[in-house]
Amino acid sequence: MTKAAAMQEGIATAASRDSVAAVLYVCVERGKLAPSQATQRAEGEGRSYAAERDLRVTEMICDPYGEPDPRRREGWMRVRKLAEAGSVGVVIVRWPAAIAPDGSHELRHREIRWLMKRGVQVRYSWAPLSRSDAGETK
Repeated sequence: MTKAAAMQEGIATAASRDSVAAVLYVCVERGKLAPSQATQRAEGEGRSYAAERDLRVTEMICDPYGEPDPRRREGWMRVRKLAEAGSVGVVIVRWPAAIAPDGSHELRHREIRWLMKRGVQVRYSWAPLSRSDAGETK
């Protein structure tokens, strides 16, 4: 390896260490004809969103759609565990209903507040919501 290549690799490694750790959380309804399509779309959007904002996706966590209370989902509990440990600074979801459906918005707000108290931001990767990096605060 040349000295220039070693320096480039060192710079790239340092940049990835300095980027904020993020978890990509996916909770989508599976289609009957293409059951993995929604998950793949959410993952692709989430990873693109992260790359554009220098966020380092350390883990992708999936839950099946259907349970309105995030605390009753195994994957979401993993998100909480990572936040509690200080392992992530951002949770990326496609849209707010991935955390809790609109009819259970109070559950979503409860979880977002819980994350915020631990210094973790929630960001949305779906284009109409991602234009603002503010995420959701409640």
